Amino acid sequence: MVANPKRQIAEVAVLYLLLGAGAVATVLPLLYMVSTALKGPVYVLEIPPRFIPERPTLANFIEAWNSNNFSLYFRNSAVVALSTTVISVLCSAMLAYAFARFEFPGKDLAFYAILFTLMIPSLTLIIPQFMLARALGLRNSLAGLVFVYVAMTIPLNTFLLRGFIEQLPRELEEAVWIDGGGYGTIFLRITLPLSAPALATAAIFTFLFAWEEFTWALTAIDVEAMRTLPVAIATFHGAHLTQWGLVFAASLIAIAPVIFLYVMLQRYFIVGLSAGALKG
Repeated sequence: MVANPKRQIAEVAVLYLLLGAGAVATVLPLLYMVSTALKGPVYVLEIPPRFIPERPTLANFIEAWNSNNFSLYFRNSAVVALSTTVISVLCSAMLAYAFARFEFPGKDLAFYAILFTLMIPSLTLIIPQFMLARALGLRNSLAGLVFVYVAMTIPLNTFLLRGFIEQLPRELEEAVWIDGGGYGTIFLRITLPLSAPALATAAIFTFLFAWEEFTWALTAIDVEAMRTLPVAIATFHGAHLTQWGLVFAASLIAIAPVIFLYVMLQRYFIVGLSAGALKG
């Protein structure tokens, strides 16, 4: 059966139209936030509303950064998210390499046990995590957040990385063995560089989780100086409820690192998902 060229063109046009409408619907709220954050207090609720500010200003961003210890909370979140990402991705890579390349008793059982933890709702773990953190002296500390976040992100990262590592050619590892290298050389110089797309995918997921996690940060931290950005944003909204320009400026500052990370790693992210990260 010969395809109708006009019908194909119409289908493609409708597809692009729907995708374009979806993209606009997705981006429009973010653009509105940017527009409002760039307006002075007098112009936020002006009638008729203007999408493009007549007199854009960065005053809201400067005030948000300097008020309510916002810069301190931003630094705390950066320390927690970066530490969690580095530790979790590195440990997950070593664990995934062991599952992908070694044979040992109980291998499948151990891997499925790790996967099983992904099905446990995080809220049901709050009390055990709290008791463990208190017993280890990790409450009211950034180390306590990192400890729990690493434990919560390792299972998913291990699952993603194992499928990718299994697809790497073993001939490269055999060549390293012939040249006198060992497992450390193979892991550091062969596995990690070739797994860059999967590592980037795991890093994005881990950083996003650690940066935005709210429940455990609210439960584990009582000291105001140790708060992270999600908790600070909640209190910030309460303190500046009607100052929409200030609230939106603070929210944009909070999501800026996530957007920057995704833009920097997006090419690896797409490859990591499509080239084996979803293989079990």
